[in-house]
Amino acid sequence: MLEQRIQQHFIDSADLKYQAAQALSHPIGSAIQAILACVTSGAKVLACGSGASVADAQLFAALCVGGFERERPELAAIALQPGGAWMGGVADDADSSDRESLARQVRALGQAGDVLVALTVSGNDAQILQAVQAAHERDMTVVALCGRTGGALAPQLRETDVQIAVPHDRAARVREVHALVLHCLCDGVDAQLLGEQEMPL
Repeated sequence: MLEQRIQQHFIDSADLKYQAAQALSHPIGSAIQAILACVTSGAKVLACGSGASVADAQLFAALCVGGFERERPELAAIALQPGGAWMGGVADDADSSDRESLARQVRALGQAGDVLVALTVSGNDAQILQAVQAAHERDMTVVALCGRTGGALAPQLRETDVQIAVPHDRAARVREVHALVLHCLCDGVDAQLLGEQEMPL
């Protein structure tokens, strides 16, 4: 019984990735072009996430700086850190400081031409919504990885932004595809910078 349940996880994940491949390839390609234009013009990528997606944002920034599967010069990328510590001694309201922490970092570090990569399953996380708003104030492009509908984030995005919406409602499945999308972004940028090569086995 347990083994069947485990196998079902693999089957469901593989089915979703297969179904999403065609739907997401165009927006992923657009996101690659946005990130490529950013890093080749001397700008930088800011990455952020909410909940379990915080770790994905950190990994993406690390792959940009440290390299993906090929040796290349470092790409300027920073993972933003959620939490009230970024508010200093200004606010006593923990809820308010948590909501503002990512936006404050975007306003402090972001500049026109930068890209914000934001990861959220629901699209309704207040800190992500405020970070996106702050990015727009800085004339940054937003690449939003989210679940099926994009929640409150979707209508906040501009025509120049890119939404990569995984067509599923279960958080675990959405995050699994997000991880693959981030790998596609890294590989796509490397392919554009270094030239195409056969994908490693």
